[in-house]
Amino acid sequence: MAGILTEDLIYEILSVVEEIPAGKVASYGQIAKLIGREKNARLVGKVLGMAEYYGDYPCHRVVDHAGRLAPHFREQRELLLEEEVEFKDAAHVDMKKCRWDC
Repeated sequence: MAGILTEDLIYEILSVVEEIPAGKVASYGQIAKLIGREKNARLVGKVLGMAEYYGDYPCHRVVDHAGRLAPHFREQRELLLEEEVEFKDAAHVDMKKCRWDC
């Protein structure tokens, strides 16, 4: 993966994340598809895991395809609730109501 992960790719991913409006969420796969790498959802997750080193991005707005929150991101739910994102249960965003239509 080291050969794939370049600074340009990192900023390409983060620039898409930056476009997700408050109150909406996107999936890792959705972001991967938007940058032309639809099979690289895990790569998107890896980049978001180190996004704090590149600036302040709304990574809390990214969930998995089923709306599941990131397992080690304790503040994610609270941040999404502050933006009035609706949940199906304690760990899943309601993707039908809150998915970013881009």
